[in-house]
Amino acid sequence: MVNPERFLADLHKLRSFGASGVGNGVVRPAYSEADLAARDWLSEQMAAAGLEVQMDATGNLFGVTEKPSLLLGSHSDSQPEGGWLDGALGVIAALEVARASREADGPPVSVVSFQDEEGRFGVTTGSAVWTGHLEQTVADALTDHTGVSLASARAGLADRVTGPVDARRFTGFIEMHIEQGPTLDTSGGKIGVVTDIVGIRDMRVTFDGQQNHAGTTPMHLRRDAFQALAAFSTGLSDRLRNIVTPQTVWTIGHVSLHPNASSIVPGRVVFSMQWRDAQTDRLARMETVIRTLADEIAEAHGLTVRFGPVLGLDPVEMDATLRARLEDAAEREAPGAWRAMPSGALHDATNVASLMPVAMVFVPSIGGISHAFEEDTTEQDLVCGLRVLARAAAQR
Repeated sequence: MVNPERFLADLHKLRSFGASGVGNGVVRPAYSEADLAARDWLSEQMAAAGLEVQMDATGNLFGVTEKPSLLLGSHSDSQPEGGWLDGALGVIAALEVARASREADGPPVSVVSFQDEEGRFGVTTGSAVWTGHLEQTVADALTDHTGVSLASARAGLADRVTGPVDARRFTGFIEMHIEQGPTLDTSGGKIGVVTDIVGIRDMRVTFDGQQNHAGTTPMHLRRDAFQALAAFSTGLSDRLRNIVTPQTVWTIGHVSLHPNASSIVPGRVVFSMQWRDAQTDRLARMETVIRTLADEIAEAHGLTVRFGPVLGLDPVEMDATLRARLEDAAEREAPGAWRAMPSGALHDATNVASLMPVAMVFVPSIGGISHAFEEDTTEQDLVCGLRVLARAAAQR
C-alpha cells in the first residue's frame, strides 16, 4: 500500500532543488546545477528502495528491478520558470509505487526520470535519444538559446553515467502527470485517463534584414527584421483559419532580436515557431503555410529568411490494455469523477510508445495553469492520482 505522507514529503523535497522562492515555483533546467543535484538525490532514493540505479549518456536516470517490469515515471527537469509538479509528480509517484510494491512483495516496478523533456535543447530530448528517435551525435550538436551545446552540457554527467539501459527489460510504460490545462479543474474531475497525445512540430526561423540608424533611416527604406516578425505573426492566424480546428494551437514563444537596442533598426530576428495537432497531415499542411508566409513576408520587406531543422513527434494513441487498467483504477478510486481525454501537451510517453505499450493518467491543474510558478494541484488530488497509478500497476 502506498504511503501518501512519504509521497508528499518526497515531492516537496524534490521541489527544493531549484526552488524559486516564489510560490511553488522551480527553476531546474536540464543539466543545470539544480538538475544534477536533484538527480543525485533521486539516485539515492532509488537505491534505498532496492532498485538498481542506472544512468545513460544523455542523463536519463533509471531505477530498475532484477526482473522484467512495468516502467513508471516522467521527467524532473523544469521550464526556465516552471512549477513544482510538471514532470516531478510522475517521477515521485513512480518512486512511491515502486517502493510500496517492493515492501508488499507486489509486482516489480521500475522508475525513470527522463532528461531534458522541457526542450532546452530539443523536443523531449532524453527519451528521444533513448528510444532511437534521435542519434546521440545529432543531439550533441543541438544548442540552447544561449548557444551552449548539449555535448557541453552533458559533460558534467560523466562520472554518473553507467551505460545504456535496455528497453527490452520493460513490459510497458505508464506516465502520471498534471493535466496542464483547465478541463479537469473546471469540470470538477479528479482523474483523466489519456486517449492520445497530440503531435508537435518545432523549428527556429530567422529573418535577416539591415541593421541601421533609428533616427536617420527613412521608414520606406528600412529592412526591419522586427516589422517582418510582426507581419508574420499577424498574418499567420488568417492563413491557417481554413486548415486548423479549435484544438489546434501554434506559438511563437521565444524571440531574439539583434542588436536589441533602442536606437538601432533591428537587422535580425530569430524566433521559435511551434505548432500542435492530433493529425499528422494537418501538421504538414501547417508547415507549408508557415514556410510560404515567411517567404512572402521576407520578400515584401526586403529581407531573407532561413529555417532551422523541424523537430517534433507524431500523434500517438495510448495502449488499450494499459488504458483499461487505468480506467478501472480510476473508477474504483474516483467513481464517476474521471474522464477519458486527449493530451494537448507533449510527453515522453510519445517517444516510448515506439518501443512498448504506453498509457498516461492526469490529475487536475488548479486554474489550468502550468509552465508557471503558480502551477499547483491539491494534495487530495495528488494522492488520488497516486492511488490510481498504484492500483493500475498492481494488476498482473
